[in-house]
Amino acid sequence: WASKYLDNVIKRAWRMSSFFLPSKGSRPGAKRKGGPIGRTTKTNTKGAKKTQPPRSNAKKVSTLSEEISSDSDVESASKKPHHVREEEEDAAEVEETAAEKRLRLAKEYLARLEDSETKDGEAADHDTIGQRLKEDLLEQSGRLQKKVAHLYTAPDASAIRFFKRHQLPLTCVAITPDEKHVYSGSKDCTVTKWDIETGKTQVVFVGHHKGVPGGVAGHTGQVLAVAISSDGKFVATGGQDKVIHVWDGSTNLHVHTFRGHNQSISGLVFQRGTHQLFSCSFDRTVKIWNLNEMVYVETLFGHQDPIGAIDCMSRERPVTAGTTDRTLRVWKVLEESQLVFNGHRSAIDCVKMINDEHFISGSQDGTLALWSIVKKKPLVMVHHVEQRGIPLDPDLPPSWVSAVAALPNTDLIASGASDGYVRLWRCGDAFRSLEPCFSVPVPGVINALAFSHSGRYLVAAVAQEHKFGRWWKVKGVRNGVAVISLSRQSVDSMISL
Repeated sequence: WASKYLDNVIKRAWRMSSFFLPSKGSRPGAKRKGGPIGRTTKTNTKGAKKTQPPRSNAKKVSTLSEEISSDSDVESASKKPHHVREEEEDAAEVEETAAEKRLRLAKEYLARLEDSETKDGEAADHDTIGQRLKEDLLEQSGRLQKKVAHLYTAPDASAIRFFKRHQLPLTCVAITPDEKHVYSGSKDCTVTKWDIETGKTQVVFVGHHKGVPGGVAGHTGQVLAVAISSDGKFVATGGQDKVIHVWDGSTNLHVHTFRGHNQSISGLVFQRGTHQLFSCSFDRTVKIWNLNEMVYVETLFGHQDPIGAIDCMSRERPVTAGTTDRTLRVWKVLEESQLVFNGHRSAIDCVKMINDEHFISGSQDGTLALWSIVKKKPLVMVHHVEQRGIPLDPDLPPSWVSAVAALPNTDLIASGASDGYVRLWRCGDAFRSLEPCFSVPVPGVINALAFSHSGRYLVAAVAQEHKFGRWWKVKGVRNGVAVISLSRQSVDSMISL
């Protein structure tokens, strides 16, 4: 077990180093080589004549060089700059074997864990460190499920705040990694950045159906998707104008524009811990973009109808919802294959990953489904609103599950529809059940949901109509961002009770 964990520590160290440092020899415009997904190709040398390199007088040169006096060696060495000689000496001293490097990295990682777990000057005990190591190993394997849902309680009315500025229905929201700001996109072609504490507008990325002024970057169609990289460096937005705008997360300046989709862009997501962006579209394709080099990478095909949502965790395996083809697909990019999942009886509007091996989806048939990547059928399926034996009111909109969210690597799930509530759920052991926790009253159509990194906030995009159409309209509802401050009891207080 220790050997396996050390291997995982080294892999994590290499991944983090490649994330923050540019690769050697990287150049703008570089793409994956050989094939649609980056598999390198081998040159066919069958039948090719082997050419022998010309014979050289290396032996003579070697003999001559050995006859050079030692004074010239000293002279050539002295000509090297002082700092170069020091670097060469340091490199010789620092040289270590692979086993020594593994041991050093493991010790450094354990030291960081001990520092992070130290409280009030008291050193963390071995049980705490062992638990963290176990959680890190499970997270790397994609099977981590922290039990936190039972700690949350229903918030009161004062814990729900509403931010209003958009003129038309909201379609998407995203929270920054530091939990200080919220981005929202709307059918009015604009993207707004909010201060999550004060509710004040920080910046507005302007847009308009009739176009934007010359020299100003902005959307000319409904904004349907927004995504933030895990380090907060990049913000990506997309929509009906078929382009992806990339913005700097700190300066709010426009960085780049990607073009390539033939129809509306319906979803965007960054692979966690990287600057690799996945986009999905009504043109039935998934595209991959590299934001370190600002280049297009590849296109993935498979869905038979427009794609409505996409999500991804740390592995290069995004999951997509195929709307009216009623399938979910996990794209194994490196293996150049895909897994197809069936179970919903109607169009699938939303999907979110819980960890690298499990995900949740919502459908227009009013159901939530919990999936594992090793099962083609759902592990469990429940109704968002229990309507068995109750006649449907024709004046009310259908209870399509239009948004889902998951607190990563935990058992806490959220779902939204048009029934006036955001509902929170608890995943059972081994993801074999979905049990309701509580409901939060939020009138309107919930077009998007997002948890903050710590689980302190749950943000909803509230609208009068569905993000993809105008099949119905909920009257008396304001278009805006609902920020729900979730109350969570500590483990110590639960034990005292």
